[in-house]
Amino acid sequence: MINSLTTRIFAIFWFTLALVLLLVLMLPKLDSRQMTELPQSEQRQAGMLKQHVETELQQQPADEQWLRRLFGAIDKWAPPGQRLLLVTAEGRIIGAQRNELQVVHHFIGQSGDAEQPKKKNYGRVELVGPFLVRDGEDQYQLYLIRPATSSQSDFLNLMFDRPLLLLLVTMLISAPLLLWLAWSLAKPARKLKQAADQVALGNLKLHPELEHGPQEFVATGASFNQMISALERMMTAQQRLISDMSHELRTPLTRLQLASALMRRRRGECRELARIETEAQRLDSMINDLLELSRGQQKSELIRERLTANQIWAEMLENAKFEAEQIGKQLNIVTHPPALVIYGNPAALESALENVIRNALRYSQQQIEVTFANDEHGITITVDDDGPGVSPEEREQIFRPFYRTDEARDRQSGGSGLGLAIVDSVVKQHRGWARAEQSRLGGLRLLIWLPFN
Repeated sequence: MINSLTTRIFAIFWFTLALVLLLVLMLPKLDSRQMTELPQSEQRQAGMLKQHVETELQQQPADEQWLRRLFGAIDKWAPPGQRLLLVTAEGRIIGAQRNELQVVHHFIGQSGDAEQPKKKNYGRVELVGPFLVRDGEDQYQLYLIRPATSSQSDFLNLMFDRPLLLLLVTMLISAPLLLWLAWSLAKPARKLKQAADQVALGNLKLHPELEHGPQEFVATGASFNQMISALERMMTAQQRLISDMSHELRTPLTRLQLASALMRRRRGECRELARIETEAQRLDSMINDLLELSRGQQKSELIRERLTANQIWAEMLENAKFEAEQIGKQLNIVTHPPALVIYGNPAALESALENVIRNALRYSQQQIEVTFANDEHGITITVDDDGPGVSPEEREQIFRPFYRTDEARDRQSGGSGLGLAIVDSVVKQHRGWARAEQSRLGGLRLLIWLPFN
């Protein structure tokens, strides 16, 4: 087995080229209509016919008409189902039918040597000759017309008569070999693409099958698996670092919260103590969000199932609507989730939209609108609010972790800057996208698009 891809391509290319040339050069020689030498056995039989014709001409009366003598001799000694022809020195053909004259002239032009008689097929008939017949001082060339022993199909005749058609048939014959070559070259490339698609979905699994086949793909597969191993080590180290940092941060944070509780018990409520507790809660929320974001980014491909959009989000939207009423705001569901199937992780998708709606509830003044729309390939979710909005130059940045906008939206709200980063991570894991625009309500519009499959 040739393991080098370069050598394999080179060898198969030249093998195919040699095969095509061999077929083009050899196939015409297989044409049964080719002029061939007459075998010795047939030459002996034809020699006996020639002697019988000569003897017959000698025995016929000399005063008999010349043409009648010739017709009588060839008619008498013609084998059953066959006919004899005589060609005079002047080129006159005796015994041929009108529809045979063309092929007879063609054969005479190619086989004029009586010392080397030949035979050739013309469709359903075969011509044999010439044989020298003497009639006194006159000499004739004797030919035999008989049924062809092996008839050739009209398609083969057409193919042999037209070189371009023969070349086309030869190329079709070599096509399976070329298809096999293309398939064998594309197979490891397809495996590599499928493995890369799995990595794009977050599945950092090694693929040992990539390290088989041509040397070039073996090297590529080994490098690919090494890359996956390095990525997995890096992400594991990142997850461990974040977990360790979160654990170490929670210890002093817990002590801080305990100390503030003791201080409140001893000294009562005060503004400074309330500020300390607010910042401690904000830090605790930030640690939780950071861990959630890290877990989402570190996860392999999410466990997915097929559910309709209303099964995923209907209950969450009702709960969000109730929460909005409790804080004196209005959540209006313009169009409800359709009963269309989405392939994904329902918990992650529900959490992503919940984050967006909570973000809108936090920053809106009075009104939030949620709209569902679908096209041929996916579903678009639009969440509008009438809050302060985000400047155009910052709309692409708000999906970055820890990114905080100006005081209008984040400083007063106390957000950690991780909510939309979590949304963006989940949506990308489902091969969708999220973006921000100016809302018609005056605030921010967040759009999420998710494919059906």
